[in-house]
Amino acid sequence: MRLRDFPSFIRTTDPNDIMLNFFINETERISKASAIVLNTFDAFEHNALNALSAIHPHIYTIGPLQLMLNNRIDENLKSIGSNLWKEDLSCIEWLDTKESNSVVYVNFGSITVMNFDQFIEMAWGLANTKKQFLWIIRPDLITGDSVKLPEDFLSEIKDRGMIASWCPQEKVLKHCAIGGFLTHSGWNSTLDSVCAGVPVLCWAFFAEQQTNCRYSCIEWEMGMEIVDLKRNEVEILVRELMDGEKGKKMKLKAMNWKEEAEKAASPGSSSCINLNNVLNEVANGRI
Repeated sequence: MRLRDFPSFIRTTDPNDIMLNFFINETERISKASAIVLNTFDAFEHNALNALSAIHPHIYTIGPLQLMLNNRIDENLKSIGSNLWKEDLSCIEWLDTKESNSVVYVNFGSITVMNFDQFIEMAWGLANTKKQFLWIIRPDLITGDSVKLPEDFLSEIKDRGMIASWCPQEKVLKHCAIGGFLTHSGWNSTLDSVCAGVPVLCWAFFAEQQTNCRYSCIEWEMGMEIVDLKRNEVEILVRELMDGEKGKKMKLKAMNWKEEAEKAASPGSSSCINLNNVLNEVANGRI
């Protein structure tokens, strides 16, 4: 692990940092917990889970939650979602017109923001790839400014790029047209990409995203990292993600992890057993 692979709140030099102190307090509370439930699966984080189990005896991996929910028959559960923004379903119709593995999906999550210079470098990096892409641009994506794309950029991408304010991410990633995911490496997005078998290009911002990025690229071998956000680097890495030999190897790894995730969430799996154990513990008053 490099220093920059650790969460941003651990790398801070400010002892009064809000996030640092929040996590210190949360860590201290772990010893008082009857159980710790994690949205992951054993094969995915085997070493970390073993280390945690040595500290706390009641660690329950129940996940990936999205796959477990999809395996439920109850129709009422399908209305439950975790999106913070209204979905634009037109992007699915747009993807339906594209060839398999031909589109780059770009989304930096619900709360991540960037400055205008970063936004422009990302935009022209994507445009210069000459690849088709779906870019989710929230109204508040740029710090302290409204989102306004340059006219020459819009002209350049008019036949191969789609901009949407939000989308049903699980459906998008599982669409056959998607060949790669340019992501901020938040945990939900990381699991979404695993469940869909889609390789990732990571540009981490804050919190645990740097650690997730490190694991995606090194431990799970299904990703690459944008170290310096310049249009040339974005162009090179997107091309490698979609067409390169490394991109092909990452796709195979991502598909392997998809199979492991599906096993973990299937009926009778370790995640289902853990869920039942937690429910029994609660019912019997032990949690």
